[in-house]
Amino acid sequence: MPYKVLVVDDQIVPRQLFENIIATTERYQLAACIESARIADVYCARGGIDLVLMDVVMHDGSNGLDAAARIKKSYPKIKVIIVTSLPDALFLQRAREIGVDSFWYKEVQAIPMLEIMDRTMAGEHIFPDAPPVSQLGMAKNTEFTNREMEILRYLAEGLTDKEIADILFVSPATVRYHVNNLISKTGLKSRTELAVNAVQCGITTPGIK
Repeated sequence: MPYKVLVVDDQIVPRQLFENIIATTERYQLAACIESARIADVYCARGGIDLVLMDVVMHDGSNGLDAAARIKKSYPKIKVIIVTSLPDALFLQRAREIGVDSFWYKEVQAIPMLEIMDRTMAGEHIFPDAPPVSQLGMAKNTEFTNREMEILRYLAEGLTDKEIADILFVSPATVRYHVNNLISKTGLKSRTELAVNAVQCGITTPGIK
């Protein structure tokens, strides 16, 4: 019996890619293809799903990491592979924490998707060592410290220095120090430009915790 696959992705091209991959082999069968992570666990509750290919950021505001957490909690035998094109390091970290089975970057295909699916169904956990390298101004995401990345996330959410300081248990002056370092590294002109560009290049994604 082929494994039944649920595809959860709000973009047409990736959905078509996954549909084509599934169609090339008798080992898998497309059970459903949906555009929102909000109803992914509802499909799993109906039974018959063996594998979920799940994007993270959806146009309706839902996210695949939350949906994956619900699925792994309620239906632990269902395998979940997170698929994303965004280099946000938080995605990779959270996927591991919630027990996602494997992780695949759409734009960096070191291992073919079908191989990831086969190895995942065989019990392996396939994760990249790190997110893809992404450019923010004159700097790469690999050049930022963990603290700078934390502050960059909060900047992207529109928080003030005081609000960020309260969350991180540091002084507003410390926050401003790191923001100035980020501006210096990237060559961008302001904290607003820094936040906007960080979101646009996918280094951080507001609303994803």
